[in-house]
Formats: sequence, structure tokens, C-alpha cells
Amino acid sequence: MNTEIKFETKKAGENIVVIEFVLAREISPEELRNINPPDPIENKFADKLVILSGRGPIWLYGFLIHFYHPVKAIAVFDPRLDGAVVVESHSKEYEVGQVVKI
Repeated sequence: MNTEIKFETKKAGENIVVIEFVLAREISPEELRNINPPDPIENKFADKLVILSGRGPIWLYGFLIHFYHPVKAIAVFDPRLDGAVVVESHSKEYEVGQVVKI
């Protein structure tokens, strides 16, 4: 089953990668097992802050946050803040709750 999610990876600085996703249609929870986001190890951004951006259900964000667990830190873009909120960090450089402007 094709999940019809398009992922795009963009650099937003030396140590920041933005992963934007677009849903071509509404997806169901069962489709999580078929989602293939850009691999952080294969794409060499495990040592970077990964910012997730896109409109989707909260359980999709939960899946993506878990998927990107190996990276330095994970943030979620919030247009109201004009930045991304750090939700997980393995680095003293980024603190949970910190807003990173991009």
C-alpha cells in the first residue's frame, strides 16, 4: 500500500536539516508501517538538528519523532512561533522547549 507521503529534505544552516512532508491524501494509522522517511544515517544528518514540518495527524508526528531518535535533536516547526520547538535532544546545544528560528 502506497502511503502517498512526499518527503523533502532541506538544509537550514550548517547543522540543521528540515524534513518537510506533504500528504497527497488522508492516511490511516495502519499505513505507518509502509512509510519510508529519509534515513538519518544513510543521509548523513544524524549529527544535526532535524526539524519536522508538515500538516498531518499527531500519530504521524509521534512516528516521525521516534524514527529520528538517533539524531542530535528533533524539533517541530510551528508557524505561529516562526520557528521550531525542540521536543527531544541528545545534546547540550539544544534544550527541550527551546525555539529555534529558521
